[in-house]
Amino acid sequence: QVQLVESGGGLVQAGGSRRLSCTASGRTFSRYTMGWFRQAPGKEREFVAAVSGFDTYYADSVKGRFTISRDNGKNTVYLQMNSLEHEDTAVYYCATAMTNYYSAQAGQAGRYPYWGQGTQVTVSS
Repeated sequence: QVQLVESGGGLVQAGGSRRLSCTASGRTFSRYTMGWFRQAPGKEREFVAAVSGFDTYYADSVKGRFTISRDNGKNTVYLQMNSLEHEDTAVYYCATAMTNYYSAQAGQAGRYPYWGQGTQVTVSS
């Protein structure tokens, strides 16, 4: 049984930072793509960031502010979020696939079969 558990969400002031974590269990995903997506109220789920091997990908809206990284020994992926804006308020989900996706494919939610339950990030303005 594959499980992804996110943590680290909460309330943060605009301009602040937050680090999200996502730990996978049930399988070792260290070789495969892991991604972060988010969904704000009334909006569709959107891509945030992904890591495939040594390659990282970011949505334009978070580039330069967010950093994705992974600790393969812990089967964990992180999302360091800096300079947070009110528009970053959303439920953040991690996802993984038993393969590697690159470039545009890494940002396509439909390619990920495994998802966490999500963690709420609220940025107060």
